[in-house]
Amino acid sequence: MATNTTTKKPAVAAAAEESTTDVTDTPAARPKRAPAQAPPVVGPPLAVGADPVSVRLSHHLTIDGVDYRPGSEISVSPDYARRLRGQGYIART
Repeated sequence: MATNTTTKKPAVAAAAEESTTDVTDTPAARPKRAPAQAPPVVGPPLAVGADPVSVRLSHHLTIDGVDYRPGSEISVSPDYARRLRGQGYIART
């Protein structure tokens, strides 16, 4: 018959040992939420006082070296949206 050669700590000594270690860990503060930022405007810059317009593309378009696939939603200046709409790049809603 095999015998266990490990020694067990008495329950009282184990409880005393655990109570001597003070736990002073405080949970880390949650980072504050950043305000939602509007997607960057692609293409020509906005005119002073103009709000960006979100458009959905109907064709593949490359703007400033970035490829946008059909169905992509981008924010552009109102003037650029008008030009894209005239050229057929914006999907009809």
